Amino acid sequence: MGLAAVALGSNLSSKFGDRAGNLQEAIRRLGQLGAVEAVSSFHDTEPVGYTDQPRFLNGALVLKTALNPRELMRALLSIEREMGRERVIAKGPRVIDLDLLFYDGQVANTAELTLPHPEMQNRRFVLEPLVEIAPDWIHPVLGTSASEMLRRLARFGSS
Repeated sequence: MGLAAVALGSNLSSKFGDRAGNLQEAIRRLGQLGAVEAVSSFHDTEPVGYTDQPRFLNGALVLKTALNPRELMRALLSIEREMGRERVIAKGPRVIDLDLLFYDGQVANTAELTLPHPEMQNRRFVLEPLVEIAPDWIHPVLGTSASEMLRRLARFGSS
């Protein structure tokens, strides 16, 4: 069994409801992949990158799963598709966005999977919910805790 963290985001309504409804549906579906160990509160955030779109609702969860990282990544992409995510504009509006942040202490860099997530240390909208549920998680490349990465963002500013 592996321990993974997944970031969740939504800024569109769907058949599952509003942004919070989308996140709740994604959490329900992720629960079918293993045991959801912890879920953060939801954070209302400004879009980053492509800014001409609605505000996001973001969160994170910790999942204990028998899937290996590659299988889990494929499952996350499948959930996104099943929930109606369309990849039209890079960083554009979406019903659901699921990012695999980390999986145990593994490091990977392939066409299919990068672990830990390559931008997580620069994204307040990822780190704030992650710190609620895994403040002491150590980034295996940077050697820095989730809490410290968030403190650094607060000091030096970023999204």
